Amino acid sequence: MTLAAATDLAAATNENLANISNTLIYSSMAVYTLAFFAYIAEWLLGSRSKVGRTAAALTESKTAAAPAVTVNKAGGTAVLERPQVVVRSAAGARDVPDGPGAHGGDAQGDLYGRIAISLTVLAFLVEFGGVLTRALSVERAPWGNMYEFNITFSTVAVGVYLSLLALRKNVRWLGLFLITTVLLDLGLAVTVLYTASDQLVPALHSYWLYIHVSTAIFCGAVFYVGAVATILYLFKDSYENKLASGGTPGRFANSVLDRLPASASLDKFAYRVNAAVFPLWTFTIIAGAIWAGDAWGRYWGWDPKETWSFITWVAYACYLHARATAGWKGRKAAYLALLAFGCWLFNYYGVNIFVSGKHSYAGV
Repeated sequence: MTLAAATDLAAATNENLANISNTLIYSSMAVYTLAFFAYIAEWLLGSRSKVGRTAAALTESKTAAAPAVTVNKAGGTAVLERPQVVVRSAAGARDVPDGPGAHGGDAQGDLYGRIAISLTVLAFLVEFGGVLTRALSVERAPWGNMYEFNITFSTVAVGVYLSLLALRKNVRWLGLFLITTVLLDLGLAVTVLYTASDQLVPALHSYWLYIHVSTAIFCGAVFYVGAVATILYLFKDSYENKLASGGTPGRFANSVLDRLPASASLDKFAYRVNAAVFPLWTFTIIAGAIWAGDAWGRYWGWDPKETWSFITWVAYACYLHARATAGWKGRKAAYLALLAFGCWLFNYYGVNIFVSGKHSYAGV
């Protein structure tokens, strides 16, 4: 590169906007931290008056599952009373009600929850501003390296959560776990993965950057939401199993896990979000192949990023197939879902940082 070309690249980067972007990202982390403490207050200080409803429901379900069969005489004809049928979930869990959510259903818990949501919205807007100014500083899409991918990914993940709330979906229980990992993601971004605002390498100058990478970010955010729900399902299923077998969970489990949705609801939620975004992940891989054909003259070359994208696709395809099969419901399918998300994480972090290939644009 000539000195004149280097000067042009430097001039193309608006350092003032880049600094504003950094300030906004750090500011969003501060607001997310406040939201984190508000979610903690919602979980810990809300009323526990409804704790134990899962245990009560399991006791009633267990009693109703084995009804006494009686015989009545009606005109000399024996008539068997129809036993009550307890409908079980698709995952094989007990038919128990959802918990009241993060709070205990009282005014105090709901107040902390509303404060937490408000702070989450504010932090989302501030972080979105940081992503936008990062893009304006170089006049391109803000995902040319892992730092930019990270800040965009966390913004989209929070956006997915807030969108579900706006659609009146009862997912407030997701807030604490989401914000915790978003803070970890941003902490990693501003320390280990930070890259100064700069222009793209020549191979990334394509409109496919907007199509392929944006869909990959969105798919990852939704897969993440599904993974969180899957992890919580495993904990809630163990909790319900212990109650059903007559065990006594600890005080922490009673305080936290009873407020989550029933394991069947968590399992269904995770399956639905993964199934909904899987076709878009398929499109992401196809779009990447088309872009590779334009940039490198071949559609598929088993580059490490291509290989692990395909492995991730296969893992989620196996999960969706297994989840729809009678013998692979519940915990076994959940483990497979977490394995699939682990493939996605390695495809993002492991391949970008530790493996060399044509997609080595991490900037670290």
